[in-house]
Amino acid sequence: MDNKALRHYPGRVADVGGVPVLRALPQRGRRMVGAWCFLDHAGPSHFESGPGMQVGPHPHTCLQTFTWMIEGEILHRDSLGSEQPIRPGQVNLMTAGKGIAHSEESLGKPDFHAVQLWIALPKDQRFMPPRFQHYPQLPRLQQQGIQMTVLAGDWLGQQAPTEVHSPLVAVDMEAAQATSATLALRPDFEYAVLCLYGDLQVNGEPAPGNELVYLPDGQTSLDLQSGAGSRCILLGGTPYEGGVMIWWNFVGQSQEEIEGFLRDWQNGEGFGAPVASPLPALVPPSLEGVHLRSPGEALAKQG
Repeated sequence: MDNKALRHYPGRVADVGGVPVLRALPQRGRRMVGAWCFLDHAGPSHFESGPGMQVGPHPHTCLQTFTWMIEGEILHRDSLGSEQPIRPGQVNLMTAGKGIAHSEESLGKPDFHAVQLWIALPKDQRFMPPRFQHYPQLPRLQQQGIQMTVLAGDWLGQQAPTEVHSPLVAVDMEAAQATSATLALRPDFEYAVLCLYGDLQVNGEPAPGNELVYLPDGQTSLDLQSGAGSRCILLGGTPYEGGVMIWWNFVGQSQEEIEGFLRDWQNGEGFGAPVASPLPALVPPSLEGVHLRSPGEALAKQG
């Protein structure tokens, strides 16, 4: 454990489909953790009235979208014809590959809480055929007073069923009672911890819910001090060489690629059949006059 290696990156508040979110990745100081290139902590929200989360059809490329549901229900629809509700304790995993479109709509529950992530596909697999997978059950284990759900990768001998294409891990951790835990880490992974609610310390330092706590590769252990009723998510993976370029909902490797994805979406090409959603499609931001930086430097602009 190396306390000097800890880095804290405050997130920023955004709005996605009527739900306030803390956007922890990407940001100027930290754009990726392994292949994880996007992290929104959505909610917790309570809707006294209104439709809740409503995100109309929009495209993705060269990534996987990964939704971990904590409270509420969302209906996923996509251009492959998938129509799948997601409920608490479940994961929806959508592989965009060469191109897919989808929508997300709350199903009338008053409470909403989720973690939404993107995984950048390996450069030699980023144009794979699109696919959608739903995972209603995930491995769970109890360690050192913490209830853990393995969302992706291998953790303490438990392998998540979610089909990912890079060495990475994601674990949801919840402590009913105050506890301290020392967790073994892979030294070839970089890691990040985001507190979802409650009181949390990482290696003895406060980890408030509005900031991402990052540990570079080379670390072999992590100390968590959790207050009663605390919850966090741990992400990790081998560093992604060269980074990616993100603009709106596209992941690419050059401005020319992003511009091509944008033209295809505007022309109704390359993203499969129309999504069977009653919501209007999202309108992308304009790239006119914008010069995107190289993949390792590009600051994300999501709609």
